[in-house]
Amino acid sequence: MDFKDLVQKRRSIRKFTDEPLTPEEVQIILRAALMSPTSKSTRAWHFYVVDDKDMLEKLSQCKSAGAEFVKGAPLAVAVCIDTDATDVWVEDASIAAVTMQYQAADLGLGSCWAQIRLRGQADGTPADDLLRDMLGYPDEQTCVCIIAFGHPAIERKPQDEEKLKWENVHIVS
Repeated sequence: MDFKDLVQKRRSIRKFTDEPLTPEEVQIILRAALMSPTSKSTRAWHFYVVDDKDMLEKLSQCKSAGAEFVKGAPLAVAVCIDTDATDVWVEDASIAAVTMQYQAADLGLGSCWAQIRLRGQADGTPADDLLRDMLGYPDEQTCVCIIAFGHPAIERKPQDEEKLKWENVHIVS
């Protein structure tokens, strides 16, 4: 499939089968992340790979809402970054996360982004603090998102070309 078709077909998948990813699929996804572009080639991201069901359950509860699907995934990757190493850490981590999602789609796998940065529990506890305790990453790192990966248990239609907001494109000459 060419990239044009991949972009149209990649959709967020929140329901996965129980089939695990193969070690090769995991390696290919992580390889894509490690090849993603970063500002000044800082490569300040860190990827915490989780396939343990109990830990996936805990990850799914790190914020009040919007991460429940993580517990049903066979694999999740917490995308963290050293915020002291680069001033564009949000962008670098986000590029790596999306790169993994497109790579997963190319492999026929589903994925979904769970926002962590600026999210938390109802009592105000930041999700990042809870994840730091769970995953053991150092204070200079922050988690931007968790990406859940798996074999899709549902099929979603490709994006509808008719709904593209071309009016939001502004050609300046």
